[in-house]
Amino acid sequence: MITNSAIQNQQVRPAADKNQSLVLTPLQDLGGFLFHHLGRLLLFLITCSSVLLVLLIFFFVIRQAIPFLTKFSLTEFLTTKSWYPEAAPAKFGALSLIVGSLYVTIAALVFAVPTGILAAIFLSDIVSLKVRDFIKPVIEILAAIPSVAYGFFAVLVLAPWMQNKLGFSTGTNALNASIILSIMALPTIISVAEDSISAVGRELREASYGLGATRFETIFKVVTPAAHSGIIAAVVLGMMRAIGETMVVWMASGNANQIPSPWWDLSQSVRTMTATIAGDMGETPKDSPHYWSLFAIGVVLLVMTFLLNIISEYFLASAKKKAGKS
Repeated sequence: MITNSAIQNQQVRPAADKNQSLVLTPLQDLGGFLFHHLGRLLLFLITCSSVLLVLLIFFFVIRQAIPFLTKFSLTEFLTTKSWYPEAAPAKFGALSLIVGSLYVTIAALVFAVPTGILAAIFLSDIVSLKVRDFIKPVIEILAAIPSVAYGFFAVLVLAPWMQNKLGFSTGTNALNASIILSIMALPTIISVAEDSISAVGRELREASYGLGATRFETIFKVVTPAAHSGIIAAVVLGMMRAIGETMVVWMASGNANQIPSPWWDLSQSVRTMTATIAGDMGETPKDSPHYWSLFAIGVVLLVMTFLLNIISEYFLASAKKKAGKS
């Protein structure tokens, strides 16, 4: 029992470190009001600046491409594969460039998606939390490696190996670029897919086990379908990472203006939109048809990545909505 003397001997501590009146003066009230709204305005301007920068990029690229779109046929540009901008007469058929970009991107996803999803399942449902906290940062470090380092590895290591061991006529081909792009897309796919699978929740897993399902059935028939929105978003984000890459495809794809025939032959060289822009822009006279055509390719690339971004945001929003309900 606490005696009265003990209560009296206790030191009475103030509720706050500083003695401040609960009633503010008009000047203090006005200062707090201005500080609150100025802070909100500053954060609003910082947020809008990113949107404004994106709109300015779209405006700049489209404005530079308008002279080409007004003087040359858009249908011919998108449906023919003869890309000879310096010939007489010049030919601006970008179909082979578009197909080349999609070709190496889809091939990279064929390698990266199964590996990335299985790795995400491994990190979320199989290994311990301690091992996961060690492995996941190591995987994410792959995203910090410069693309030019990947390009040097593709040209100096992977390309000679393909020529010597696989018998390819050239080591700089679609397969080389696809393998490197798949490695570069893995951190994005694994990170987003693992977050989505982990967000499914423990309750769903325990309910599956309670009904007699095995661990394999729980992972692949319950957890993975429940996280499909986040997994699709991870795949789309990985595709954006691959289709927008420049340095690797410029160094490793061979830069041959052709559509592979047969289509499944990855040993053939291809040329992508990003590699064409990077390779031609520095040597092209300004305000020439060739110069404008590169910006037209940039518009096509911007439209493709913008649509992929909208798709990924849709599936990410769906995944967050389901995670919030659970």
